[in-house]
Parts: sequence; structure tokens; C-alpha cells
Amino acid sequence: NQLESMRTLTDAMAAGEVQALLMMGGNPVYNAPADLNFAEALSRVPLSVHLAPYYDETSVRSTWHVPSTHELEMWSDARAFDGTVTIIQPLIAPFYNGVSPHEFLSAVLGQPDTQGYDIVRTFYQERTEGNFDVFWRDAMYRGVLQGTAAQPKEVSVQGDLSGQTPQAEGEGLEVTFRLDPSVYDGRYANIGWLQELPNPFTKLTWDNAAFISPALAEQRGLSNQDVVTLTLDVRSVQAPIWIMPGQAENVVTLHLGYGRENAGHIGNGTGFNAYLLRTTGAPWNVQGLQMEPTEERYQLVSTQMHHAMFEDGVEARHIVRHGTLAELKAHPEHPEFVHPVEHHDYDLYDDYSYPDHAWGMVVDMNTCTGCNACVTACQSENNIPIVGKQQVAVGREMQWIRVDSYYGGSFDDPEFYHQPMMCQHCEQAPCEPVCPVGATVHDHEGLNVMVYNRCVGTRYCSNNCPYKVRRFNFLQYAELEETSLAMLQNPNVTVRSRGIMEKCTFCIQRIKTGTLNASNENRDIQDGDIVVACQSACPAEAIVFGDINDLESQVAKDKTSVLNYGVLTELNTVPRTTYLAKVKNPNPALVSAESGAH
Repeated sequence: NQLESMRTLTDAMAAGEVQALLMMGGNPVYNAPADLNFAEALSRVPLSVHLAPYYDETSVRSTWHVPSTHELEMWSDARAFDGTVTIIQPLIAPFYNGVSPHEFLSAVLGQPDTQGYDIVRTFYQERTEGNFDVFWRDAMYRGVLQGTAAQPKEVSVQGDLSGQTPQAEGEGLEVTFRLDPSVYDGRYANIGWLQELPNPFTKLTWDNAAFISPALAEQRGLSNQDVVTLTLDVRSVQAPIWIMPGQAENVVTLHLGYGRENAGHIGNGTGFNAYLLRTTGAPWNVQGLQMEPTEERYQLVSTQMHHAMFEDGVEARHIVRHGTLAELKAHPEHPEFVHPVEHHDYDLYDDYSYPDHAWGMVVDMNTCTGCNACVTACQSENNIPIVGKQQVAVGREMQWIRVDSYYGGSFDDPEFYHQPMMCQHCEQAPCEPVCPVGATVHDHEGLNVMVYNRCVGTRYCSNNCPYKVRRFNFLQYAELEETSLAMLQNPNVTVRSRGIMEKCTFCIQRIKTGTLNASNENRDIQDGDIVVACQSACPAEAIVFGDINDLESQVAKDKTSVLNYGVLTELNTVPRTTYLAKVKNPNPALVSAESGAH
């Protein structure tokens, strides 16, 4: 197995038996199991060469660092999940004169001038019969090689999986190591979007923490942000703790990927390095962890209570609506968990009419997993800046979408609810009448749009928004200088400056592109022609966007569902974004958590 192979290599390096070591990718100095002492063994190798996209912890300790191309800059090939071969074509020439793994190996084998395109093309030319030029053009056009899928195999599930689960042995607490949901194993630690992305459950940003249960925290007299010393065998690390509802009582969860020293400018010094406790014998779970409190505290920043939509009486606002399948069947027209709210329909403004298009969105609470893919997709699409840990700490994060997390039931056995919250594009938008300069206005297709050139930063609109989805540039967050990073920006979206209010626009640039394409082709816009950024990134397809006026569109059909509801509709905002209430079907044999969200 890989761990045994790694141990064999490290032992040979430590014994002085390795004269030259070539490493393509990876960062073993940082993430190799702690008991291997890879960094010390590497120092005994006379010649070490590391091919990597960053000058990371392994590159620093190597004789040579060779800059690697990004995956989007190189020719290569790969197999899909079903075995289908695809030819990887670069989207851009290497930006910083990096080399691909193919070119690196070619240089090692004595052909330093061979290009990646020639290597890939020659490989298939030697294995193709007939007219290769026709084959190659077809492969480039299709992107895949036909007939290369693997044959499916019949498999069966073992019925005694629960009996095969290893049982923890020994004294002390159990520690479980998990890949971080944002920076993964640390390879993405230098990406600011992911560092600032709130954890799906804790909403922590720019840090990891030792997760413990409420019961263990009470037993040890610990509270959030207390620093503890975690010791496993002879290795120890200090970490701040975070109390996590639903955590097993005597289990401490540590997320990997933080505590980097050479991640890059952004990722250095964030969090603690949990790899220092991870060994080859138990890479994911191990018993015997000792946890001792210290007198120190460490600031952790969680956005859980930022932009809250409730006041003193959360029970009066049915923001997250849920119920059981039995309740739905008992009341198919008026399910109890939808909580119809009585309110007056009077207002001082005339209703808008939309003869052409009326854009709207539906978010399905039954399929949303809170993965945050929509948040990052929106940030990438709309040139949304990061602001850093200290600015997030005072509530100034800039993401246009937030995924609110709610808890229901007890601390030990809670239910979790995730709700993406973006601008609701209200028909009666409270933000519009309070803007003194007309910077936020209603357009002819039902969008609540921002005229950035008019905005003078009064923030009246943000104060009047019950959904708290508007973001203000308190400082000059955006990078305005013409550097190579300028290519990071989406040219179709304005880069905002200091003193400007901004928010979700339903990706108006994509709406206009879809409208122009349909006009140029002399046809009507079809359902699915316009896919907004958050919708395109959602792996669960929980977000549906389209024209409400098109009664055959998916969004129009979803809005006729008995589960469809709007958030805070008692305020007469008439939101264009609505939600499908979550329906659960619990097994009566299982003890379910108490109902109610908090």
C-alpha cells in the first residue's frame, strides 16, 4: 500500500541510500505522516528536485524547485469515472514559464526541448491504426475518445458492514482527522476565496479548530476559543477548541490543511497543523488523545450570527420551514410546517407589470447540502473581493450569497438545516424607496439592480433590507492596479471601489448574454438558456432560475408547489426568490431529534 511504500522510501532516504529524488507534485514535508520524519530524511538526500506549482514546504527543503504548470495550462490526458479517455487541451499558454509533468519527465530522460503537445500526440500516434490525422481532429473536436469506456462490473454490498467497523481501543479521547471542506488537505490554502469561505456547520473562516461536544466542553470547563494542548503519544500541538452540536462526546475532530509555513502570501500562518499528530498507524482515527487546557485564548471568527434576519422573537419568523412526509400527506393543501402567515396586502405603490420576462429563482431545501459551492461560484463570477480575517470579524465579509445554518432539536442529537440566502429581488423592495440618489432601482424584468455610479454609500438600503444581503465596501478591497492578477477578474462585471454598495444581481450579465444570443438567432429565450453562476455550480441542482412568465419553465412549475414559500413575506416584500420547504421522512424506529429550528 501507499503508506508502506512511503515508509520504505523514507527509511532508505534516512539511511543515505537515495542519491537523487524526483518528486512530482505533492507536499510530503508538510502532509506526510508525522512518524516518518520526511523532512529530516530529505535533508540526507544529496540531490532532490521538486516539481510543484508553489514554492511550498517541500520545495524549500529541496535542492531544486521546478515550477509546474497549472492544469489549465498544459496538454495531457485523463480517464473519467467510467474509464473514458479524454485529451486535456490547455486554455492558455503557461503564464509563468512552468513545465508540465510530461515535459519534466521528458527532460529527465534526455529530451528537454520536447513540448507537451508533441508528447501527448506522439503517445496516441504510436497506438492508433489508420489515418491518425482524422483520429486526432475527431478527438480534439469531441474532447473524448470514443469506445474507451470500461466494461461495467457487477458488485454486491456486504450486509455486515456495521460489524466490520473498527472499535476504538485504549484510554483517553478519540481523535478523528478530516479533510477540510474548503482548503482540502492544504493544497488550496493559498486561495483567499476558500480561506474566507465559512465552514458549512461552524461558519468559521480563516482557521481550523478542535471540534468537541457540548458535553465534553462542560465536563472540562472549556468554552469556544480556549486553547488546549493535544497530545498523542510523543507528539503534541496546540489548538483552539470549538463546541460543535452533534459531536460524539469523547471524540475530537481535527481538520487538516492548515498551519502552512510556505503556502504562499495568503495561506501562511492560518490555523494549526493537525498533520503533526497524524501517523501511518492511524491516519484517520486513533484512541489515546490527551487534551489539556492552557491559559491562552485564540480569536476564531465565525459568521454564524452575522446578518441575522430575526430580532427578539425568532419563533415568530418562520424562516426555515420543514416537516414530515406524514404531515404533508395529512394536509396536502396546507401542510402544517409551511406556517401560513397572516398579513395585510395594502401598500402605497402600484404593482409592476412584466409583459416580456420576469426572472425568478427557487431554492430546494430538500436537496441543498450547504456545501458552499454557490458562494464561491458567485464570488468568482462577480469579482467579489476577500477582506481578511479581521474585517470578517467585524462583519464586513463581502460574499453576495451566504448559506445560513440552523440547528433543531437537542445539542447532542441536533438536526441541521442549510438555507442559501441571496438578494431576494423583492417586488416591493424596501431598499428602493430609501435610496436618496436612486442607486437601487426596479427594472422592467423584475430585477432589483444597482447603479454603481450613483451610489454615494449612505447604506440606507442595507439598513432597510430585512434579509441583510447587501454588502458595503468599507475599504479599498478590490485590486485596481493593472497587474497579471487583473486577468482574474470577469471582464463582464464591474469591479467596485470603496464606498459602493453591492449585492446579488441574478447574474444580469448572463441574462443579457442569453437575451442577445436569442435575439441574434431570431428566437425566443428557451428555459435553460440562462444559467446563473450559483445554479451552474450547485452539485445537487438545488437552485432553479428562469422566467416566471414562461409557465412551462421549471422555475414557474416549482413556484406552484404547495411547498413553495417566501421568507419574511409578512413584511410585504413579495420576494422573487422563494424556497421549497424541507420534507423529512424519519424512520419511526429511530429516535428523532426534537422539532424546531434555532
